Amino acid sequence: MSERQQDRQLDCLIDLLTENATVVMSGTKIASQLRVPHSTFWELIERLREWGADVRGLPGSGYQLLKVPDVLTPKMIRQSLHSGEFGCRIHHCYQVDSTMNEAGRLAAKAPHGTLVFAEEQTAGRGRLGRTWFSPRGTGLYFTVILRPRLAPGAAPVLTLLTGVAVAETIREIAETAVDVRWPNDVMISGKKCAGILVEMTAQPERVEHVQIGVGVNVNQSAVPAELAGEATSLRRETGRAFSRVEMLVSILVRMERYYDILQEQGAAPIVARFGEISSYARGKRVRVADGPSVLVGETVGLSPEGMLLVRREDGQTESILSGQVRPE
Repeated sequence: MSERQQDRQLDCLIDLLTENATVVMSGTKIASQLRVPHSTFWELIERLREWGADVRGLPGSGYQLLKVPDVLTPKMIRQSLHSGEFGCRIHHCYQVDSTMNEAGRLAAKAPHGTLVFAEEQTAGRGRLGRTWFSPRGTGLYFTVILRPRLAPGAAPVLTLLTGVAVAETIREIAETAVDVRWPNDVMISGKKCAGILVEMTAQPERVEHVQIGVGVNVNQSAVPAELAGEATSLRRETGRAFSRVEMLVSILVRMERYYDILQEQGAAPIVARFGEISSYARGKRVRVADGPSVLVGETVGLSPEGMLLVRREDGQTESILSGQVRPE
């Protein structure tokens, strides 16, 4: 049995026990409903316990779920999404190297709006080759596969619309001030709490598919020492824990709303909204590092395509397509 098959069976077991939480179910009945042999059923019960579930076994009677693990099964997500194309198909992984890598393996055949979600990443990827700290069951780590009707040059605005969707969700649910650092960092109190990574496969005239990866530090109570000065989580900033499924669904709904606006009206409304919520879009003195090249200047807005405009010391304005932006 493959790891992905076992993941799907574990999802089904959680859903079944959750729906019957007030009763004791016999192992034979559970195994029958899951369509697995008893040996596989026992393995799934033990794996479920490893993920934090309290499953009581009663000799001669069966099993009862006393404590639900903080796991987001596809059924839980779909029940909250209701409709829309984002999340039309959900691939749920308990542990994966990276949702971007997993999405890449699926992208050739996956329909538009496919969601790849993981409880834990062992090699989460960020922008510019960085890693993304992805501990089990505390954050959101997901990738959405899209097939947009866009020319390749227009695709970078997808990073901006995702940043807007994530920032608005955090501001609403966590009730805290949020900033967006161009192009992909969502921040609270000057520290990064979420990031976006966009990768695409394209022909000269059209985009074949795009993978939008999102990482949000939600309920982490600590971050690695080497990241403490730069990264934070919603829990660390507010002192509260949050529903990951509520946050995931809100982000997906907003992403799809802004995606529809992009398809119908072009990039202008997205670029304008990003400029409204980002302190980095205008009037910010910044240092932009792109490999060995470093540019220092003041931001003066965004181009129609969503590139950052920076006025250099000599008065010339440059359009920034990529690079690491930091306050000067």
